[in-house]
Amino acid sequence: MKASQQCLVDSNVLLDVLTDDPNWFDWSGAALEAAARKMQLCINPLIYAEVSVGFDRIEDLETSLPARDFVRLPLPLEAAFLAGKAFLAYRRAHGNKTSPLPDFYIGAHAAITGMPLLTRDSRRYRNYFPGVKLITPTD
Repeated sequence: MKASQQCLVDSNVLLDVLTDDPNWFDWSGAALEAAARKMQLCINPLIYAEVSVGFDRIEDLETSLPARDFVRLPLPLEAAFLAGKAFLAYRRAHGNKTSPLPDFYIGAHAAITGMPLLTRDSRRYRNYFPGVKLITPTD
């Protein structure tokens, strides 16, 4: 399937639904359903890792994020390179983290592949990956 027919789903949207977040469940659930009607939903290893924190067993995570609904994509090396460049820009702008944040890898993955990114945390993605199409609560 072409990247234009796929959508990378950020962990915050998945966690909103999986934890029944009182503030974001409705928006995130509706956004996931709308995206799934048009595109194949995808996650990468960083998104998987972020969501896994809420689970004791990998089997439970797999049940909650079935592979038939959420395609597992590898992180392209080009995305890792771009994530490093975004992190360098962040550090030069006086960011205080000492290693690349997961959002840099996620944003770079969407940028390299041309996939839209379903997220509710648009600020960092807009700043460091302005070419990425974002699906957010404000769009």
